[in-house]
Amino acid sequence: MSGSRGFRTRAREKDSEMFKVEDFQSYGKEQFEQCVASATSVQHGLQAIASAYGDYTKKSFEDTKSFVEKLSGVKSLDKAMEAQTDFARSSYETFVAESQKIAGLYSDLAKQAFKPVETIVSKFTPAAN
Repeated sequence: MSGSRGFRTRAREKDSEMFKVEDFQSYGKEQFEQCVASATSVQHGLQAIASAYGDYTKKSFEDTKSFVEKLSGVKSLDKAMEAQTDFARSSYETFVAESQKIAGLYSDLAKQAFKPVETIVSKFTPAAN
């Protein structure tokens, strides 16, 4: 009888080890899927940032071109100073607005990039009572 019990105990241990291996495989698959999803969202975030920089550069170039054309048609120093002041003001306002927009995109990108880490940490953090 004791030999039979030993066999049963080892069979149970083997079953529990198999369960652990399956859990490990499931966990690895889940982490891989989260990593792929994270990489995709980071890629989209980087594309949005690059697009925002491109749009700002294009707008800045067009505004500068318009300013130079306007400045070349000015015949008095007062009008030239007025055009320069208007250009500087609008350039600064555009810069601040676009910088805030791009900073928001970077913030969103960081949140997306750390979402998988947040998920992993939440699994290992004990629930608050």
